[in-house]
Amino acid sequence: MPNYSRLFKPFLDKKELKAVKKVFDRSWIGLGNEVTLFEKEFKKYIGTRNAIAVNSGTAAINLAIQAFNFPKGKNILVNSITFSSSAMAIVANNLIPNFVDCDSSNLGFDVEDALKKIDNNTVAILLVYYGGHPGNLDKVISFAQKKKLKLIEDCAHTQGGEYKNKKLGTFGDFGCFSFEEKKGMTTGDGGMLVSNNSNLIKKIRPARWVGIDKESWKKKKKFSNAYNHWFYEINIFGNKYNMNDLTAAIGREQLKKLKKFNNKKIFLIKKYLKNIKNIKNIKPIIPYELNKSSYWIFGIRTTKRDSLIKFLKKFNIATGVHFYPLSLQSFFKKYNGECPKAHKIWKSILTLPLHYTLTKYDIDFITSKIKIFFNRSSS
Repeated sequence: MPNYSRLFKPFLDKKELKAVKKVFDRSWIGLGNEVTLFEKEFKKYIGTRNAIAVNSGTAAINLAIQAFNFPKGKNILVNSITFSSSAMAIVANNLIPNFVDCDSSNLGFDVEDALKKIDNNTVAILLVYYGGHPGNLDKVISFAQKKKLKLIEDCAHTQGGEYKNKKLGTFGDFGCFSFEEKKGMTTGDGGMLVSNNSNLIKKIRPARWVGIDKESWKKKKKFSNAYNHWFYEINIFGNKYNMNDLTAAIGREQLKKLKKFNNKKIFLIKKYLKNIKNIKNIKPIIPYELNKSSYWIFGIRTTKRDSLIKFLKKFNIATGVHFYPLSLQSFFKKYNGECPKAHKIWKSILTLPLHYTLTKYDIDFITSKIKIFFNRSSS
C-alpha cells in the first residue's frame, strides 16, 4: 500500500535548482531579465503577441479587468463553480460578480443561463475552463460577440490545452494563467497574462509595478550613464503584482517540461477512465477529451461522495472537492446567485489524485479501493 497518495504534487528537479542558483549568483532576485525571458518564451508557446508575468493567477485576472476601466457597479458574468479568485478579482475592481450556472455535462459556463442573467450593466464574461475542459467555448464566443461583451479567459486549470488547434487563453481579450504550487506547471506562486491587444497590454505593464512606467532593472540598464537614471512617472493606479527572477527561473524550466507533464496526465487519465468504466454509480466528473489536452484534475461524480471520502482516507488516499459554488458562499450571497444545477451537482463531485509522479500502479490501487467501496455499499 502506498504511504500516501497525494492529491497534487509538483515535480521539480536539479534543473530548477541550477536555474535558481544562477539567479543567486547574479545577486538580482527581483523583477529582472529572467522575468522578461520567461514572458518571451511563454507568449511564443501560447501563441500571443504579448505576455506579462505576475505574482499570481489572481493578479492576472485583476489586471485584465482593470485594463478595461469598467464603470463602477457594472457586472461580469462568471462561473459559479470556480475558485474564489475569479470572483474576488471582480469585486476588487468595484464590479459585481454575476454568477452563471454550470452546464450539467462539463461543469463549465452555461450560455443558456447567462442569457437569462445578462442585463444592460453586463460588460464582460470571465470564462473559467473548469478542470481544464474547454466547455462550450464556441457558444461563449458567439454570445460574447453578439452581446458585445469583453471576454477574459481564466486558464488557472490549464496550461497548454488546445481547442481546434489553438491554445486555450488565446480566444478572448485576455488569457490568465496560474502557476501556483498545485497547477500543471508551477513557479511556487505566480501567473501570466497574455493578449494579442498591444494597447491593453501597455496599460497593464505599469499597473503590475505600482503604476511606475519603468521597471527598475530596465531603468538601470538604459539610464546607467545618464544623470536622470532615477527618473520615473506614475500615471495610473497600480499594485505590486510583478513576478521576480527567482520565480521566473523556475517557470522557464517548468515550461520546458510542460509537454511531458501534459502527456503523462493524458496517460494517467486514460488509465483512470479504463479502471472505473465498469464501476456502477460513478462517472467521470467531466467528459475528458484527451487530444492535446491539459487537465488539472481528475474526478468522479457519485451520490455517495462523503462516505467514499471517509473510506479512502483509511488507505491514505487524498481527495478533494473542487469546488463549493461561490454563489453559496456567505461573502457572495448578496450577489445574483441562483444556480440550481451547480447547487445540486457540487454535492456529488470528488477529485482524485493526479500529478506527474503518480504511476499506473497508484491508480490501480486507488481504483481498486473504490471498487471495494461500491461492492460493499451495494451488497
